[in-house]
Amino acid sequence: MLNYFFTSSRRLLLRLALVSVPPRTHSNLIPLCRRLHNKMEQAVVRCVPGESKLTISFTLDGINKQMLRDTTEELGKLLARIGHNTTKGQGKAKKSKKSKEHQQPTEEARPSAVGLFYNGELVPEGTLNSEAWQDGAVLQVGEVKYAVQRNPPAFTTAELPASLLAGFPVCPKLEVEFGHLEQCEFGWYKETRPDVSADTAGDSGDTWREVGLERVYVPSNLDIGLRLRLCCTPKDGDRRGPDKELVSVATVEAGPGACTFDNRHMYTLKGPEEPVLRVVSYNILADIYAQTELSKTVLYPYCAPYALEADYRQNLIKKELVGYNADVICLQEVDKGVFSDSLCPALDAFGLDGVFKIKAKQHEGLSTFYRRSKLRLLSRHDIILSESLTSDPLYSDMLEKISTNPVLKDKILHRSTALQVSVFEVLKEPSRKICVANTHLYWHPKGGNVRLVQISVALKHLNHVISEVAPGAALIFSGDFNSTPNSGLFSLLTQGVIADSHADWSSGGPEEACPQTVSSPFRPLLSVCGEPAYTNYVGGFHGCLDYIFTEPDNMEVDQVIPLPSHEEVTTYQALPSVSHPSDHIALVCDLRWRT
Repeated sequence: MLNYFFTSSRRLLLRLALVSVPPRTHSNLIPLCRRLHNKMEQAVVRCVPGESKLTISFTLDGINKQMLRDTTEELGKLLARIGHNTTKGQGKAKKSKKSKEHQQPTEEARPSAVGLFYNGELVPEGTLNSEAWQDGAVLQVGEVKYAVQRNPPAFTTAELPASLLAGFPVCPKLEVEFGHLEQCEFGWYKETRPDVSADTAGDSGDTWREVGLERVYVPSNLDIGLRLRLCCTPKDGDRRGPDKELVSVATVEAGPGACTFDNRHMYTLKGPEEPVLRVVSYNILADIYAQTELSKTVLYPYCAPYALEADYRQNLIKKELVGYNADVICLQEVDKGVFSDSLCPALDAFGLDGVFKIKAKQHEGLSTFYRRSKLRLLSRHDIILSESLTSDPLYSDMLEKISTNPVLKDKILHRSTALQVSVFEVLKEPSRKICVANTHLYWHPKGGNVRLVQISVALKHLNHVISEVAPGAALIFSGDFNSTPNSGLFSLLTQGVIADSHADWSSGGPEEACPQTVSSPFRPLLSVCGEPAYTNYVGGFHGCLDYIFTEPDNMEVDQVIPLPSHEEVTTYQALPSVSHPSDHIALVCDLRWRT
C-alpha cells in the first residue's frame, strides 16, 4: 500500500475552478448562475475509451491543477504525485511566511494523506488509472474530500460572436462532450451599468441583469451600448457538468433598420406542415471574395465598407435564414470557417443540421442544411465535376467528345466546381425520399459551353444516384447556375434536350467550340420560382442566375415567397448593401408532395 503521512495542521484551501474566467471575476458571477451545489469539492476525470491518457482536474492549495496521466499507470503513482504536490504547496507557503515575518525556520512540510475511495472502501494502489477513477468515487487529500466526476458533461467549445446587433439573434458557438446541447441550461445577462467593470463592481453582482433563458438571445434597442454575458450549464439527463461563463468583447450596436428580407419574413412566420417542404437556395457571397480590394473598389464601390465586413454580413445572413423557417437550405459560396463557426451554431439552435462540400483547392464551397425534425439524412454523394468526368466510366462518351478539343478540355478540367448531393427520407413517411442537389457552376459570361458540360455531368450523376441508391426519390436541384433563362443550360433542364446548334457551344469562341446534342436523363424539370427578372443585382449587371428545379410528377408548387421589391433592392443602389448581405437574392418556395 501507498505510504501515508499525517496531514499538516493547516487545512488545504480547495476551491473548484472549472470555468474560463479569472477567480476575481468568478466571485461576482455566483449570484448570476444556476450552479451545481455539492457538499464536497469536485475532481473531474476525463477518461475516453481508446485514448491512452486521462486528465484529472481539481484545485489544490488554491491553485488549479490538471494532471495528464497514462490510463495504464497504477493508481499509487498518481496518488503519490498528488501528495508530492501538496508538499510543494506547503513549502512555498512557509517560505513566503518566513520571508515576510523574518521568523526562524519552521518544521519541514509533510505530505498530506492521499487516498481514493469507492463505496467506502480504499481503492488498491495497484489498480490501473482507467479502472480506479469511477464516477461517484471520493478522492481525499488531507482533510479535504473531492467527489469524483468521470466524464461529466462539459463544453469543449464556447464562444460568443464578435459582432452584436440589436434585433439580430446572438447564437453562441457551443460544442458539448458527454452531454446534449438541447438539454443544457442557459442564462443571458446584460450590463446595467456599462461604466462599471466586472473587476471593480465588488461582490454584489448587481451590474448584470437577467434577460433570457434560451440558447439564443435577440438584443433589443435597450441593450445598445451594453455587453452581454452568457452562463450555460452542460447536461446529460440529470447529470450536470461545470458551468461556462462568457462575456461579449464588444457591446451591442444598433442594427441597420429595415432589411430587404423583412417583408419576406411576413410570409414565413411559421414553418410549413406535412406534406409541404420549404426550400431555400442562396448564394451568400463568400467572405474571401467580399473582403478583396477588387470587391471594395471595383465590384461593389457603392457598398459601405463596414457592410462588407464578415461579422456584419453574418449577422444579416443568420437572421435572414432563420426567418424563413425552411426545411431545406442550399447555400453557395460558403467559407469553410463560416460554415463551422457561424452557420452551424446558429442554424443548429433553430433545429437545422448541415453538411458541407468544399470546392477543389478552394476555401469555399456548398452547404445544405435540413430540419432534423422532418428529414433524416440517409447518404451523401458529393463529387467534383471535373474529377468525375475523367475518372468515372459513366462519362466516357462525353469525355471522348470533349477530348477532340484540347483547349476546351483543359478549361473544363481546371474548374473546381462541385456538386453536393444528399439523400433524405421524410421522418413521418419514410417511403418518401428526396435527392437534394446543390451546385455553383462556372461563372464566366462566355463560359456557356463549360456550363453545358458541367450540367451534363451533374444530371448523369443525379440519375445514377436516384436509380442505384434511392429509386423513386424526388429530385430538388438548387443552386447558382450562372445561366440566364435563354441559356442552353436552362433549355436542357426545362426541355430535356439541347441541340448541337445552340449558340452556347460556341460561347468561348471558335477555338473552344465542341457542339453536340445532349439529352437529359430526366423528364423536363420545373423552375419552381419561375424566371425572375433578376436574382443577382450588382452595379454593372443584373439577371436571373439562381434556380430551384424539381420534377413536377413528384412535387408541385404550394407557394413562392415574393422577392424583394425593386425599390428595396435599389435603396442603396445595388447589392450587397447595409440592408442586404449578398449580391444575390435568396429563392424561397414551398413544395407539396403529390399524392
